[in-house]
Amino acid sequence: QVQLVESGGGSVQPGGSLRLSCAASGFTFRYYDMSWYRQAPGKERELVAGITSSGGRTKYADSVKGRFTIFRDNLKNTVYLQMSSLKPEDTAVYLCNAEQAPIVYWGQGTQVTVSS
Repeated sequence: QVQLVESGGGSVQPGGSLRLSCAASGFTFRYYDMSWYRQAPGKERELVAGITSSGGRTKYADSVKGRFTIFRDNLKNTVYLQMSSLKPEDTAVYLCNAEQAPIVYWGQGTQVTVSS
C-alpha cells in the first residue's frame, strides 16, 4: 500500500525552526521527484520546495528561499524540509508529494503553526 506519512509539525515562535519528515512506502521512492506543498485556510495550495529523484536539483518558492531546505535520503525512503527563520505567514498544513508522471501520490499533511 502506498503511503506518504508526514511528521515533525508543531507550534513554534517566529524565528524558530522545524524539520518536517515524509516517510514513503509502497513504491520505488528513488524514482520519484518529491515536493512539499502547503495550504493555509482560504488560500490556494502552494508549491514550497521540490527535489528531483536523485536529489541533484532543487527548487523553492520565492517566499521561502534562503530559509527552507529540501533534502532526501533514498536509503531511508524519506524526504525532509528543514525550515528556519519561520514567520507567521508560514502557518499552514504541509503536504508531501511524490511524482513520476503521470503518477502522483499525496500525504495527509502535518500542521505548522508559527505564532507568538
